[in-house]
Amino acid sequence: MDTQKSQIGLSAKLMQSVMTVLFIGSAVVLSPLSFANEGAEEARPNVIIMLIDDAALMDLGVYGGEAQTPNIDKLANSGVFFTQYRTTPLCAPSRAMLLTGLDNHQTGIATIPEILPSEHVDKPGYAMHLEDGVETLATHLRRVGYQTFMTGKWHLGSAAGQLPVAHGFDRSFILDASGADNWEQKSYMPYYLYAPWFEDDKPATLPDNFYSSEFIVDKMLTYLDEGDANKPFFAFMGFQAIHIPVQAPAELTEKYLTTYQDGWETLRAKRTQRAKQLGLITENAETNPFLPSARSWASLSADDQKLYAARMAVNAAMLEAMDIHIGRMIEHLKATGNFDNTIFVVASDNGPASSLPEGDRRFDIWLSLNGYNKDIENIGEKGSYAYIGPEWAQAAAGNSDKFKFYASEGGVRVPLILTGPGIPKTGEPVNARSWVSDITPTILALTGTQTEKLINFSGKNLLPVLNSETTQVYTAEDSVGLEVAGNSALYRGANKIVRHFPPVGDKKWRLYNIEQDPGETIDLSQTDPELFQFMLAEYEQYSQNVGVQPMPADYNSMDQMGRNTSKKIVAHLWSNYGYQTIGFLGIVISFLVWIFVRRRRTA
Repeated sequence: MDTQKSQIGLSAKLMQSVMTVLFIGSAVVLSPLSFANEGAEEARPNVIIMLIDDAALMDLGVYGGEAQTPNIDKLANSGVFFTQYRTTPLCAPSRAMLLTGLDNHQTGIATIPEILPSEHVDKPGYAMHLEDGVETLATHLRRVGYQTFMTGKWHLGSAAGQLPVAHGFDRSFILDASGADNWEQKSYMPYYLYAPWFEDDKPATLPDNFYSSEFIVDKMLTYLDEGDANKPFFAFMGFQAIHIPVQAPAELTEKYLTTYQDGWETLRAKRTQRAKQLGLITENAETNPFLPSARSWASLSADDQKLYAARMAVNAAMLEAMDIHIGRMIEHLKATGNFDNTIFVVASDNGPASSLPEGDRRFDIWLSLNGYNKDIENIGEKGSYAYIGPEWAQAAAGNSDKFKFYASEGGVRVPLILTGPGIPKTGEPVNARSWVSDITPTILALTGTQTEKLINFSGKNLLPVLNSETTQVYTAEDSVGLEVAGNSALYRGANKIVRHFPPVGDKKWRLYNIEQDPGETIDLSQTDPELFQFMLAEYEQYSQNVGVQPMPADYNSMDQMGRNTSKKIVAHLWSNYGYQTIGFLGIVISFLVWIFVRRRRTA
């Protein structure tokens, strides 16, 4: 890996800005963070956050992945990349935490609406949109003169007052759904009648030549070009790559058609070995076996092996396609003279997706009615519905256990790259544990932005670690909890307790030393009961502090998704065909009454 070494510390410009603040500090409301404020608006750095959807820790090239991601890798090599960064196991909660610096329950996005049980509807923290008083990074930055733009996936609410323009963004073109087709404006699952795109506060229509990664970058470039060149900007791009359905241009997919032909067991072994070589895990780290439900690669027919290898090829191609368009953004910034003064954040919202839309005839009918096919002939192209499934997802996670939805390392340990002004240009890994809620306070610190009011962020400012003032963000005495749909964890020092709900989990708590056992293979709950009970108590305290609601006894996220989808379908039918239904029923009832009266008269 090529690296660029440079002296770590504050730049001369930033030091001058610090001195300026010392003179005017008495006129400024202090925040709980130690900020290095900059006096002149034009001196503030631009900020670009690029959020990947469902990428595993090792999916990117710099982390040892197979996909070609040279532009993202260059960003990592000109800044730093984190090896112990964690998020939540689901998209919307992670996005809410990233944009606010708060725990997901404190934002109103405790989980996602697709799997919300009826018992949690309207409970505090479970509004399924950002609740009143919750402020975003965009709001904070706009207060100090930033232009704020967003394109791509939002999934944080689309009713009045819930869209990005109501939460600090000047302009936005967003998708308020968990996912959508990447080639055209249509839903990817029956829960959504259509793909709900919005520009600013109004429903929007996609262009005919749409491809998600290209469009998300193009629209952002339009907003930047239309903006004020004399003001700094904050740009948030929520890519659909690599959320199901995985789709990519055929010429990119073709490059990877033989990459995964040896199967998921081989890929997992290779990624685990690369993780050891890169120092992502210890040399003697053990790996959990595949889930009992997993199929062996050898058990598949030759045709099925070819099909599944092709699906994983599309997955890699979709990452490369995103990287290509990120490269266009970088070139535009260089051409306009903005690149050197821009902070870049690249991260994933959660681990790899295990979605397996097979074996359900109803879903196959829905796919057909919506113009989808799962064939290999046009895989990844328009009309194709591809996915990697649980075996590839577990393989993509490498040594880490499980995948998206679950609080195991495979679900929450993902990539994070930082580069730009105020960030060391070492190209080296940062091994300090960090969290998705750290992003907002860190960006506020890097931009010299003070909050208008005191905010008790869940996350912490990463600058002390970046500036080598300390080696840890969270000490051995800091307990950090997470919970989404019952899938829960608490980290403290080297240890972690974790619990998984069905369909994969059994709701039992387990204890692991994730420094020695990053694969979560040896449950220590029986051998160290005192520590286990202490950490359970810490989790209970976290749960009370943030307002975690108890899960229904029979909760199963996939079953709940089925129930919620059925309700949505009925609602869609009523909202679109309600009057026709009433009219039809009226005709039927009138006809039956006419028959009844006629028979009575002739009796």
